[in-house]
Amino acid sequence: PVMKILKTSVIAIISLTVLLGLAYPLAMTGISVALFPGNSHGSLIERDGEVVGSKLIAQDFSGKPQYFQSRPSATGYAGDATYFSNAGPNSEDLKVELDKRAAAYIRREGRFNPGLEVSDIPPSALMTSASGVDPGIDEDDAEIQAHRVAEVRHLPLDRVMELVDDNTDGRGLGLFGEPVVNVLELNLDLDQEVAK
Repeated sequence: PVMKILKTSVIAIISLTVLLGLAYPLAMTGISVALFPGNSHGSLIERDGEVVGSKLIAQDFSGKPQYFQSRPSATGYAGDATYFSNAGPNSEDLKVELDKRAAAYIRREGRFNPGLEVSDIPPSALMTSASGVDPGIDEDDAEIQAHRVAEVRHLPLDRVMELVDDNTDGRGLGLFGEPVVNVLELNLDLDQEVAK
């Protein structure tokens, strides 16, 4: 009986490994490539035949006032090493970091938004996301940044806000989450606007 149980166990392990470890993942990959080719290859964005990024991963635009700025990143926007800050609400280090980010935000946006105060800064402008590479910012953040971008690029504010609306993703399935503005796609559209 022991040999029979051992033989059955070995057959079960091999069968389940082949089925669930090889056949199932290959089938799911094949189906996703066939039905969702863009998503299954990383939602890559191409311009003039060159990959410039992914719709799903934020990029660093700091120091470039003509662009909308992404959320802060705990990973330095490294898509291959995503993580989040583990600091809790009572962390003194987190408080210091948030104060620094708020001061930098006011310095960057304040002259284009007179009267802007720390209490006006949307959460996505100060806090990192769970992945550290979230590509979206709050609509409120985009509206504040639009004043700077419009002035630096010498574009009408209304046109910049139209581009913001064009690059705003609604709630998932119309129910989940909040609308967010994809910063990379918005900045690419701004570059196209200038090129016209």
